[in-house]
Amino acid sequence: MLRSHTCGELRIANVDQQVTLCGWVDKYRDHGGTMFLDLRDRYGRTQVVVNPDSGTDNVEVAKKLRGEDVVLIEGVVSARLMGKDNMKLPTGEIEIRATRVQLLNRSLTPPFFPNQEELPGEDLRLKHRFIDLRRSSMQETLILRAKIIKAMRDYFADNDFIDVETPILGRSTPEGARDYLVPSRVHWGQFFALPQSPQLYKQILMVAGYDRYVQVARCFRDEDLRADRQPEFTQLDMEMSFVDANDIIAMIDGLMVQLADKMLGIPLTTPLPRMTYDEAMRRFGSDCPDLRFGMEIVDCSDLAAQTSFRVFRGAVDEGGHVRGIKVDRRAEEFSRKRIDELTEFTKNDFGAKGLAWFRVEQDGSLWSPISKNLEPAVLDGIKSRFQAEPGDLILMLADTWEVTCKGLNGLRRRLGAELQLYDPKQMHFSWVVEFPMFDKDEESNRWVAMHHPFTAPRSQDLESLKKSPGDCRAQAYDLVINGYEAGGGTIRIHDHSTQQDVFDLLGMTAEMARDRFGFLLDALSYGAPPHGGIALGIDRIVMLFARLDNIRDCIAFPKTQRAMDLMTEAPGSVEHKQLHELHIQVETPPAKS
Repeated sequence: MLRSHTCGELRIANVDQQVTLCGWVDKYRDHGGTMFLDLRDRYGRTQVVVNPDSGTDNVEVAKKLRGEDVVLIEGVVSARLMGKDNMKLPTGEIEIRATRVQLLNRSLTPPFFPNQEELPGEDLRLKHRFIDLRRSSMQETLILRAKIIKAMRDYFADNDFIDVETPILGRSTPEGARDYLVPSRVHWGQFFALPQSPQLYKQILMVAGYDRYVQVARCFRDEDLRADRQPEFTQLDMEMSFVDANDIIAMIDGLMVQLADKMLGIPLTTPLPRMTYDEAMRRFGSDCPDLRFGMEIVDCSDLAAQTSFRVFRGAVDEGGHVRGIKVDRRAEEFSRKRIDELTEFTKNDFGAKGLAWFRVEQDGSLWSPISKNLEPAVLDGIKSRFQAEPGDLILMLADTWEVTCKGLNGLRRRLGAELQLYDPKQMHFSWVVEFPMFDKDEESNRWVAMHHPFTAPRSQDLESLKKSPGDCRAQAYDLVINGYEAGGGTIRIHDHSTQQDVFDLLGMTAEMARDRFGFLLDALSYGAPPHGGIALGIDRIVMLFARLDNIRDCIAFPKTQRAMDLMTEAPGSVEHKQLHELHIQVETPPAKS
């Protein structure tokens, strides 16, 4: 080792020791012949003093040092002068009196410095990720990530789980998100697919008798991106045999208790709160509600049916709903301009037709530009339904169930943040359970699996598979942290006939099912145990535990929202020889108009 200690290790107890440090020049100050260097590595910072006592050669080397140069420092640990200590640093009581200064590598002037307060644009940071990763906040996040993954591995090892790796090159199964395809050189015209999840393999492991499987798995989905989504991501994947949904949930409850305690010092009480999907949509308009604050949705559709006001009555007559949320005691903060901004927000982001609003006056009456259009009994009913008091603001949407859910959820999240209705450091863990088995695709007018086609229905809903699929509820459960889906899982179908029934309902013939999932159907015919599992999004959990709002900040080398790696410039072109070996011909893209 070139170094004897790291830059975050030395303390007052090390005074008078001869040490060797290596690191990057974080800051440089020349005080008339005495130079002060802050030497940095991922462990911390240590102040180094170079003065005439260090020797002429060392002074000359030090004079030429600049930010991000890599240096080796030998010297003696000394206590800082009285009043010169820096208690913001763990090493702030000491400094190194240099006896040797060696330049290990010179740095060009970087496009930005890791210690600068104002960050440059994200594209510049991603292009020079090797500089960005030197920032202390980035290092702290990746260290937290490593600790979380280790804690997860330890927890499952302590609970008798077997860590099994599953293939990266597998069969394309065109269900859900778009696959990333890998052409085969050996098998002309054939393709592997990168795994969207290890779903099928872990079910096979259950059939094979490995009753407790776990894996930190890399997954790939070729889908449109956003702040909390990446084309390649990491999940904690687990599966158990001879269990029901409560067993899976209890296992993850225990994991969250340990993670919250070890990483954040937050005590959790189990079982974590649960609500059904139907309740979550009714109260919050979302299947991953942020429960750090209230502002629940109130349904006034029955009241709207009693009015002649066309906007409200028309929505109900067409099978829609009139629902809203209430902002307590802060109506004075909402100017007409601000309400207009919220109206445009619901229109542009969620397709709402408009936003109705009411302010509760000091005499208890509801005032709004539309108040005159509503009967007194309806106004009184709305006030009573919201339990509104003077100073409250009521915001309402009259639209389809889907639009009212999305729009009010969006308003609720925006206002919760803008009005600071919760402590950003607060963490709330809960479960949403009993999701619908199926959703109706509007374009094809066919049923699609809400989770995946291997999800088991509730035992009491087996008859609904054929008679009323829309009423069928799944043995499905999602872990929700601060309004984000942190993980999702299901109990799986473990018998061949029920699996084929689901395939039939999804429009998948027996021939199609055999072609795509024949190996799974075979396995289910050879003594498959009842089983289920869950996948936890490690990237998202780290983002939440680090209290970040962008998943790219907790991944070492992320992709942009256009699925590009700006540092390596991937994806890129390849040589014609490689394409020829793979029997691939690239078409010239159409000219831009």
